[in-house]
Amino acid sequence: MISATDIFSPLRELAHRSADGIDVTLMWNPADDSVFVVVVDLKAGTMFEVGVEDANPMHVFNHPYAYAREELAA
Repeated sequence: MISATDIFSPLRELAHRSADGIDVTLMWNPADDSVFVVVVDLKAGTMFEVGVEDANPMHVFNHPYAYAREELAA
């Protein structure tokens, strides 16, 4: 069942950095308490998400490519 919290809880940006055409954003979804990192590489024209799961969120934020090997290989 969908609750009002699911409908009215927008994603929250916890941290953001940008350098050399690469934007990295740490996001939190309060509806399910999940945390993930979004990487947008404007030069390469690519974008991917990495779930934080049990890892340290700031470590994933600072090193998203180390956690995204499977996503990038696909």
